[in-house]
Amino acid sequence: MANVTVIGAQWGDEGKGKIVDWLAARADVVVRFQGGHNAGHTLVVGDTTYKLSLLPSGIVTGTLSLVGNGVVLDPWALRDEMTRLKAQGVSITAANFGVADNCPLILPLHRDLDGLREAAAGKGKIGTTGRGIGPAYEDKVGRRAIRVCDLAHLDALEPQLDRLCAHHDALRAGFGEPPVDREKLIAELKEIAPFVLEFAQPVWKRLRDVKKEGAKILFEGAQGVLLDVDHGTYPFVTSSNTVSGTVASGSGLGPNSAGFVLGIVKAYTTRVGSGPFPTELEDEVGQRLGEKGHEFGTVTARKRRCGWFDAVLVRQSCAISGVTGIALTKLDVLDGFETIKICTGYKLRGEVIDYLPSHAADQAAVEPIYEEIEGWSDTTAGARSWAELPAQAIKYIRRIEELIDCPVASVSTSPERDDTILVRDPFAD
Repeated sequence: MANVTVIGAQWGDEGKGKIVDWLAARADVVVRFQGGHNAGHTLVVGDTTYKLSLLPSGIVTGTLSLVGNGVVLDPWALRDEMTRLKAQGVSITAANFGVADNCPLILPLHRDLDGLREAAAGKGKIGTTGRGIGPAYEDKVGRRAIRVCDLAHLDALEPQLDRLCAHHDALRAGFGEPPVDREKLIAELKEIAPFVLEFAQPVWKRLRDVKKEGAKILFEGAQGVLLDVDHGTYPFVTSSNTVSGTVASGSGLGPNSAGFVLGIVKAYTTRVGSGPFPTELEDEVGQRLGEKGHEFGTVTARKRRCGWFDAVLVRQSCAISGVTGIALTKLDVLDGFETIKICTGYKLRGEVIDYLPSHAADQAAVEPIYEEIEGWSDTTAGARSWAELPAQAIKYIRRIEELIDCPVASVSTSPERDDTILVRDPFAD
């Protein structure tokens, strides 16, 4: 049986949580391979809603859930999240949850720096979540990070703290802030260490072993391809690679393990924070999409910007990430629209183009070229088969497939786990 990799094919918030939860019930292992607790996945199971940020979505179903080395880990946020989920009846033990011992840690000084930079940026704000993700990744590539494995050797931490504090003290001075309080930081690490070390392990080895046993592995991406630090709308991106290729480096399992790449795609387009958005609707239609879709961030509660479906962006994401098939979500939000628009191309200073250019000025300057499709008045909410969908809704789905050059593997018609039309089973490929 194939492995499955789930990624967002837009700017995140595509509804990955529900899809991963649905797949996790049939997987043996679920793995997070990038990002941090800036991710937000909402799972609705019966009458219970679970909100996850760091924990892989499989934890709700009791599936073995692992955090790979490509993730930056805030141990205090992890403890808070685990406490909240345990109160909801979710069992989390060392038997069903593990953290890569080579994961870099997000420290209080990273959160401080994140906030100081955004506050000072003025019009240059990127729109980070302020959770220290970017600064933690910077320290990782700068070779001064404190990692999970270091928590077992805190008595030998002084040389690393020297490198770390030399960097951050200079930055803090530039903002008029005092140096890092090393004693306080060490005390905080000593307090959290026993909690984290209970789950620490060489995740690459655990994955190698379960792979040999024939386990079905589900790789859970965070954010979306358009927020990838290389391929997204730079600089308005996250600080990690969100594409499917990161499965290898972020888990340690190897590039031949990604399997079926499932791109999660919302039936319209949303974005949180700053950055270009060619199909954004700043009118009553955009307001209607936001209200019907309950478009507020799981992590930040920020209102999402809304617009028509952008086939140019999704086609680009599918190509870059090698998407095998898409899971189309939130189709029911489009119920009742007399006319629906799809962006099929752009105009850039008079020239027609079929891709999003790399430079921020060009991205901001593109104008969408729209194709109009007749809407439908009947509801799609809760549909679980093609026969339950209005003919125009099916026509809309088929047109999306044509424009993005990628088939639909499933269609989600509500937040409920079972309200899904399965076209192609990713685990059966």
